[in-house]
Amino acid sequence: MSRKYKFHNKEGLYFVSFATVYWIDVFVRNQYFSAITESLEYCCQNKGMCLFAYCIMPSHVHLIFNDANSNPGKLLKEFKVYSSKQMQKLIEENPQESRKEWMLWMMQRAGNLNSNVKNRQFWQQNNHPIELWSNKVINEKLNYIHNNPVEAGFVEEAHHWKYSSAKNYAGEKGQIDVHLL
Repeated sequence: MSRKYKFHNKEGLYFVSFATVYWIDVFVRNQYFSAITESLEYCCQNKGMCLFAYCIMPSHVHLIFNDANSNPGKLLKEFKVYSSKQMQKLIEENPQESRKEWMLWMMQRAGNLNSNVKNRQFWQQNNHPIELWSNKVINEKLNYIHNNPVEAGFVEEAHHWKYSSAKNYAGEKGQIDVHLL
């Protein structure tokens, strides 16, 4: 693995992106979005996550965060393990999920290909952390995160995407409280 994709500075501010296996569009129902926002809130309140920006897209998540406990890799792993189990359970138990069997089969398929996974795999393993070392890079990543739904054609203005900190930066109440940069 390349050195550039690791958490080298444990106190650093990081941009991370991570996606569902096979880029499955899972986050298309409010209950799935809510499960991820609740998991992030829990990490902020109980695990030392200091969240500065986020955007939850149908198949992936972007974050800017740091860890008050100086172990961002461990924190992100705990978030992904917990949210993976939670999301799979929600999908399994959702009688209105028309793609349930297919999604669970794809997760099982991904898990079978990964010796680190016992059953199904929800998230891809890579996170690609990038340390944000200057105001210029921070602003680039912040704009990238917030404009992701605009570029995808979901909304015309960034703050219209419900599951993004763009609302917070526009002076509105977002789904999750963040520390503004």
